[in-house]
Amino acid sequence: MTSLLGISRLIDTITEAIGKSVSWLILIAVLVSAGNAVIRKTFNMSSNAWLEAQWYLFGGAFMLAAAYTLRQNEHIRIDVVYGAFSRRVQHWIDLLGHCLFLMPFVALMIYYLVPYVLMSYRNGEVSSSAGGLIIWPAKGILLAGFLLLALQGVSEIIKKIAIMRGDMEDPTPYVPTHAPLDMDTVTDATVGEKRT
Repeated sequence: MTSLLGISRLIDTITEAIGKSVSWLILIAVLVSAGNAVIRKTFNMSSNAWLEAQWYLFGGAFMLAAAYTLRQNEHIRIDVVYGAFSRRVQHWIDLLGHCLFLMPFVALMIYYLVPYVLMSYRNGEVSSSAGGLIIWPAKGILLAGFLLLALQGVSEIIKKIAIMRGDMEDPTPYVPTHAPLDMDTVTDATVGEKRT
């Protein structure tokens, strides 16, 4: 299990480095969008390439950060159901979810995306919009995102098994974000007095 945990740590390190790096793509997408809008309004000029560049940047940030989001345990789940169980049951839910849903879905996407990206690259596929960009890099980003998600899925499965066996501490102890409120302890923020 020690060697598997070493592999998991390596995957986590790679995922974290990529996830934090691609966050800058959002800023670049915003600047491209703003620059495109200013040029369009000021000079009455527009370019499909700039519009498509925004999509590429946003898509790159979204797809390449998906694995990092999984690593941070920030993907959406139904807290009302999940939070009602003990932490051990939550680990089983996560493990089964990763094995039965995440990994088969990611494997299926990779299986279909590899020929999809290769065909686009070989054909030199270009956008059908006038002045548009080449398409294969955007398709390649999809593939890269799912490959990273598959790696992170393997890491999460290793960690879940290690946690359940007692080989490591839980790095993300779950605390329900929507716990029921105790109305006796809620204070009125405007006056700072206890509600009755």
